[in-house]
Amino acid sequence: MKSACLQFLIALVCIAGAARSSPRPNIVLIMTDDQGSGDLGVAGNPVIDTPHIDRLAREAATMTTFYVSPVCSPTRAALMTGRYNYRTRVVDTFKGRSMMEPSEVTVAEVLREAGYTTGIFGKWHLGDNYPLRPSDQGFDQSLIHRGGGLAQPSEPIENDRRYTDPILFRNNQQVQAQGYCTDVFFGAAIEFIRTAAARQQPFFAYVTPNAPHGPFHDVPQALYEKYRQRDLTPVLLGAAKDADTVARIYAMVENIDENVGRLLAELDRRGLSERTIVIFMTDNGPNTRRYVGPLRGMKSEVYEGGIRAPFFIRWPERLRAGATSDRIAAHIDVMPTLLDAAGVALPAGLRLDGRSFLPLLEGGAVDWPDRHLVLQTHRGDVPVPFHNAAIRNQRWKLVHPSGAGRETMPQNIPYELYDLAADPGEHHNRAAEQPEIVRGLKAAYDDWYSSVATTRADNFAAPRIVLGTPHETETVLTSQDKRTVEDAWLLKFPRGGNYDLELRWKEPPGALTVEVRVGTAIRQVSLPAGGTVARIAGWRIPAGDAELSVTVTSNRKQPEPYHVVLRHTSQS
Repeated sequence: MKSACLQFLIALVCIAGAARSSPRPNIVLIMTDDQGSGDLGVAGNPVIDTPHIDRLAREAATMTTFYVSPVCSPTRAALMTGRYNYRTRVVDTFKGRSMMEPSEVTVAEVLREAGYTTGIFGKWHLGDNYPLRPSDQGFDQSLIHRGGGLAQPSEPIENDRRYTDPILFRNNQQVQAQGYCTDVFFGAAIEFIRTAAARQQPFFAYVTPNAPHGPFHDVPQALYEKYRQRDLTPVLLGAAKDADTVARIYAMVENIDENVGRLLAELDRRGLSERTIVIFMTDNGPNTRRYVGPLRGMKSEVYEGGIRAPFFIRWPERLRAGATSDRIAAHIDVMPTLLDAAGVALPAGLRLDGRSFLPLLEGGAVDWPDRHLVLQTHRGDVPVPFHNAAIRNQRWKLVHPSGAGRETMPQNIPYELYDLAADPGEHHNRAAEQPEIVRGLKAAYDDWYSSVATTRADNFAAPRIVLGTPHETETVLTSQDKRTVEDAWLLKFPRGGNYDLELRWKEPPGALTVEVRVGTAIRQVSLPAGGTVARIAGWRIPAGDAELSVTVTSNRKQPEPYHVVLRHTSQS
């Protein structure tokens, strides 16, 4: 289906391309990690300095009521596909729940088929192994970290939680970077733009720094000292002890701002600014309880502060600086908007949940009927209807704030209804006064959930990691993708083959015996005292689906391996 759609698109692109009199616009999409809508000077923040993003906002058109998911992987899946994340198998951020179905058609794939060169620089968070990586999903160039961020269990052991001089992956090969991670990602994006410009090829640069995501131990030191000395009282909504953390976060944000300035200057220097779309947005609400302007809430919550994001789109060739639209829009609308701007048709048969909001910003008469947007995320392999969810139309919003951290939905959490036209801060619950509005929004949610949950027969099953192909001869399995219920990684072996296995620990756990199961086959291996690596050589694994699990057998509790590595040595 995916391949056929893209092949059909090629013919459409050729027809459309012949009719175009001007080159397709370049696209730079910047999405930061856990920044929050209030972490900008242009948002009225009285403490932070973000002059370059503020300038971008002044020169841009703005969707003033723009939504994302409460946490990052769901936002990234929706943005990449134009579809709600529950259609893509992405339901959470870890434990195999943030692996995007590889048959989903991404905006990068469609743009690449239309002649764009495509690159991602920073955070992907939709799968670390074949066929889930950016290179498998439409990106020509990639410089990324694995999993949800640096200093997480998906990173190489030797990175040792570094944000400065991090170990990254360039086009799937491990590389040692030099410099602070955000500087590295923007630097790679700028080099990508230079190369594309020299070739006179339109480009799509997806710039996704992992800042200001925690942990906050490694931040730009001079900027940290600057904010540590400022009075942060006006932006602290939590305890005063949070001041140091917020100082570190703001240092990371201002460093992002400096890099946005570098990138904009590069576009100016190369004469690309007029015909380059530059978008700035964030992936969810702030990762601490801090300033969000007139809103309430933070990351993981479905109040406005947890799911509202800035959305600035600068395109001098077509959009007037200062143009705005207050119509509700969301991450699902980004793909159709970019394809509309590029003059690229959707693949035949591909159905999106989003719609292009470009006409709203261009200022003409637009037929834009009211709509419902749904934002929901919580822990677990399978979503629970209305657990930590919000649904809104242009005026009303129904919230069920049952908490993202629980897999099961707590009982007796009341629904809350807000008239956002009159009460954007969600201070006055109108549910008791407006039962008909509540019933209508609940019915709309039920229709939505029935649709997204039945996208495919096994809709919430995780995709399988595929081994034994030329695309990935060494596969690193981490807790990022290990399923909880099965206590295993879900794998697929298209053909039988021989594999060497390596079990790695961060620190010597002491002498122990480890049992490894692949399908129904079991091997045991011993780790000597003081050791950190145990190996199994020449394991013949037959074709088919299999689960891989690891059990440490000992009289005392011992840590499981940090990583399990499979190297494909030969076909059998």
